[in-house]
Amino acid sequence: MMKRWGIWWRALVDLLLPRVCLVCGRKLGLQEEHLCLHCLADMPRTYFWNRSHNAMADKFNSIIQDGLQDSWPDMLEEDIKAFPPFVNYAYACSLFFYKDEGDYRHILYSLKYGGNTEAGEYFGRMLGGQMAKAAHFADVDAVVPVPLHWTRRWKRGYNQAESIARTVASELGAELRTDLLYRRRRTSTQTKVDVDKKGRNVMGAFEAMKSKNSPIHIVLVDDLFTSGSTLYACYSAIKEAYPCTRISVATLGYVGRP
Repeated sequence: MMKRWGIWWRALVDLLLPRVCLVCGRKLGLQEEHLCLHCLADMPRTYFWNRSHNAMADKFNSIIQDGLQDSWPDMLEEDIKAFPPFVNYAYACSLFFYKDEGDYRHILYSLKYGGNTEAGEYFGRMLGGQMAKAAHFADVDAVVPVPLHWTRRWKRGYNQAESIARTVASELGAELRTDLLYRRRRTSTQTKVDVDKKGRNVMGAFEAMKSKNSPIHIVLVDDLFTSGSTLYACYSAIKEAYPCTRISVATLGYVGRP
């Protein structure tokens, strides 16, 4: 609950620079943050955090299995599934369903292109708070944002995935690890790449830094899950460095059906 002095200060700021809902554009009330109460209530939440197996997790694990079959084409599928370093099913969840033509796309636009890192932290806190209630995320000890290439981060001034990951980590009681994974080469923006080329675009783009203490359970965080190619490239790099560590993924938006 906002303290009285905070309410007066916000009222003054809103008088000079009115805040508006990221989704509908309506002027926000004193107790509203980033979304009006109507848009907050109507948010198309996935509720994937309630289920260890869900559409997003199944899609991501399918990508993992396809990658293993490409790496070991002569190995039987049942042998691949039993391969020790990859035996753990990767959990996955997103906060809301994303549509290119939907109004909730403005949340990610504001974060990614508008520099609204406060929104990233706000919705990251919302996502992390739900994940913290799930037993399958109880042992998460490290949260890793998908890194930007240093040239893109220098130009943009921030990493939108990091702003989300910061509050996800806080809600989970885990450590935010920005030192564990880095992007070693710059790639084309995934939004401008055909679906069939997304995997090749980010293949080998990431590398994980080894440390003495291996995390037990890492959650990779990004703003949007579309094809899953970027997250899989990060997953592969981390698995190479930490083969026995469980890796899950979490994003604000998810492109797909329940």
